[in-house]
Amino acid sequence: MTTATISLQVDPESARAFSAASGEDRRKLQLLLNLRLRELTSGPTRPLSAIMNEIGANAETHGLTPEILKSLLDEN
Repeated sequence: MTTATISLQVDPESARAFSAASGEDRRKLQLLLNLRLRELTSGPTRPLSAIMNEIGANAETHGLTPEILKSLLDEN
C-alpha cells in the first residue's frame, strides 16, 4: 500500500502521547486514524449542521461549557 503524509493539528496531550509511543504503537495509531478517516469520508455525506450538532453534544458531554469555550477562544 502506498502512503501519503498529511499534517493534523491535535491538542498537546495527544501530540505528546503520539510522540512517546513506540514505533509499533505509532503504526497502530496511524492505521486506526487512516481507517477512521476513510470511514468518515466514504459514506453518505451528512449536512454540516448535523455534524456540528454532534460535535457540540460530544464537547458538552466531555465538560465543555460556553464559558470555557469563550475563555479558550479569547486566548487566541
